[in-house]
Amino acid sequence: QVQLVESGGGLVQAGGSLRLSCAASGRTFSSYVMGWFRQAPGKERVFVATIRSNGGDVYYADSVQGRFTISRDNAKNTVYLQMNSLKPEDTAVYYCAARWGYGMGFFESDFGSWGQGTQVTVSS
Repeated sequence: QVQLVESGGGLVQAGGSLRLSCAASGRTFSSYVMGWFRQAPGKERVFVATIRSNGGDVYYADSVQGRFTISRDNAKNTVYLQMNSLKPEDTAVYYCAARWGYGMGFFESDFGSWGQGTQVTVSS
């Protein structure tokens, strides 16, 4: 399994931006579909975005479409989540996840490896 470490979370005002990074260990990063999920206080963890192993396809939750961008650099074993126009309702712990193979994943059960999460807090 791949090991994942997120970074880049923090406190930002509404309307601001943050970029999350997720660094993966191992030499097979380019074989994994990568995803971002988030969990707000008192709520279940939900899908945010996903990107195919070669970066060719991306999908977003409706709530972040047009504001967030997922990307990856396979040479650096890193996946990113650029978050713009942040809203207080984006406040959550954000998790990076990895899924072996080419098929896309949209549910927690689709992903076998998870990072420890990074806190994003958006103030109004």
